[in-house]
Amino acid sequence: MVIDNLNLATFCMILLLAFTEAAPKGSLVTRLPGFNGNFPSKHHSGYLSFDQKNLFYYFIVSERNPLKDPVVLWLNGGPGCSSFDGFVYEHGPFNFEEGKPKGSPPKLHLNPYSWSKVSNIIYLDSPCGVGLSYSINTTKYITGDQQTAVDTHTFLLKWLELYPEFVTNPFYIAGESYAGIYVPTLASEVVKGIKAGKKPIINFKGYLVGNGASRSKFDGINALLSFTHGMGLISDDIFEEIQSTCKGNYYKPTANCDTSLGKLDRSLSGLNIYDILEPCYHDPESQQKAQGNSTLPVSFQQLGATDRPLKVRKRMFGRAWPLWALEREGHLPLWPKLAEQGSVPCFSDEVATAWLNDESVRKAIHAQPKSIAGTWELCTDRIDYESYVGSMIPYHKNLTTQEYRALIYSGDHDMCVPFTGTQAWTRSLGYKIIDEWRPWISNDQVAGYLQGYDNNLTFLTIKGAGHTVPEYKPRESLDFYSRWLDGKPI
Repeated sequence: MVIDNLNLATFCMILLLAFTEAAPKGSLVTRLPGFNGNFPSKHHSGYLSFDQKNLFYYFIVSERNPLKDPVVLWLNGGPGCSSFDGFVYEHGPFNFEEGKPKGSPPKLHLNPYSWSKVSNIIYLDSPCGVGLSYSINTTKYITGDQQTAVDTHTFLLKWLELYPEFVTNPFYIAGESYAGIYVPTLASEVVKGIKAGKKPIINFKGYLVGNGASRSKFDGINALLSFTHGMGLISDDIFEEIQSTCKGNYYKPTANCDTSLGKLDRSLSGLNIYDILEPCYHDPESQQKAQGNSTLPVSFQQLGATDRPLKVRKRMFGRAWPLWALEREGHLPLWPKLAEQGSVPCFSDEVATAWLNDESVRKAIHAQPKSIAGTWELCTDRIDYESYVGSMIPYHKNLTTQEYRALIYSGDHDMCVPFTGTQAWTRSLGYKIIDEWRPWISNDQVAGYLQGYDNNLTFLTIKGAGHTVPEYKPRESLDFYSRWLDGKPI
């Protein structure tokens, strides 16, 4: 039997349309306000409920080969930040164009660098109380690292029961920022479940962490000092003075050390911690003026240049509190508390906020209205989050020595979680180097550098990217993501 190209395309489309027929009724997303056209693959969304918790997910079937492509769970950090951050601003299926006039609903265009090009991907609002996830019982908003891992594992088991056609697909966990804690703790919980024979068995293969916290001695001011000194943000004198007066003790600094650290703070206070190349404006009025000011220098207007209709946001807020501040505090404060102190300026997420609080959008994606699930915020203060686990290094070592694959990547202009700390902790594992430090190529250009280790561990930098790598470098991000998932050299 000979099938011509047209019939073959029709056959493939029928196969794709039939592929998720086992999905729960009412989960299919058929339209989205702001987008005109057909989706390249099926979209599903809704809630999974257990223990009085309602966790919201948005699932995109791979545009390539959903029968074989990996299923990837995406988690944003905070703690307390919605994974719609990744959906709207990073590697989701759409690019969002700000509505005109200002305040109008955004327009959506297909994203040529969506990670759904090569994988099935789940965006999950976790823990309960974050984003569109909610509970009528607000005591469920009291949580922490371990409880979040347990709940997300429960979600995955229930999700695979609803979508059994994906049980045999390779499964990966991915995330950024504070998801540097979420990802390895969840991965460990998944592995424990596999060993205990919990059904359905998750076909777990590995994980990715982008600009992620490790909560180890390599994070914090040590990483910040080497980063800012190497980038020319502090002088030799300041660098040497801090080393001399503090002697590595930043938790309870002496008076002299505190004075030296004050010089560091003053040197960095005007910078955008999420990308040191991005301009930062220090109050809402000046931010609005600057965004509409065509007299800004061309070099500033071109910073964060991207293929997206919605340019890289000029912000310093809502992702993760800088690790050097956490080290000095000795605990993990949530960002709203710090914002009230006036510590973190320069932030706008108007497009995502307007879109996800539009009731027609919520209806289209099967989310509860604001009267039930509350107002969507990029990062929320309604959860009471405590950190119960320590350094992630033992988690990474345990997972990688069990032959689970790990890609640890860093935008090299992020000052929130500097690549210097990530490079140091990956090296500290002591694994044999099997792919010595070298550039990697995207679009015929050097896109960054990598070092490959034994036990399937890769450390990778993305040149010129900030904290949220795919937001700054979408093409390069899809390149390393697809190559790594396919087991090809990056």
